[in-house]
Amino acid sequence: MNSITYQKNGDYQIPNLSITSPEKSLGKYGRMRKTYLQKHRTALFNSMLLSEKLYPHLLEIDQTANRRITQIMIDLQKTQPPPDKMTHQMEWVGYMNSLKAEAEEMILTELIYS
Repeated sequence: MNSITYQKNGDYQIPNLSITSPEKSLGKYGRMRKTYLQKHRTALFNSMLLSEKLYPHLLEIDQTANRRITQIMIDLQKTQPPPDKMTHQMEWVGYMNSLKAEAEEMILTELIYS
């Protein structure tokens, strides 16, 4: 355990505390997981926050979710081939948006809300 140092301020001993800033910022899925833990799993959120395991957990969830979305979209494109991008641009955009929504729905149930 880290030893805490104090500074004297009048008659009081004030601990020298500082907040460490993260190297990387959280993405969409890391922030969604944090919000879920804060609202629905308060005890787990507080436990992870106090043990300094929250940020690494959120970063891992974010990275895993992004990798899984890419992989799911590739798999879905293999099973359901997209329309030609050059001739049917709007259909292709609609198709890709629906694939992303389907992949995102899977990710939300697998990683974020579990």
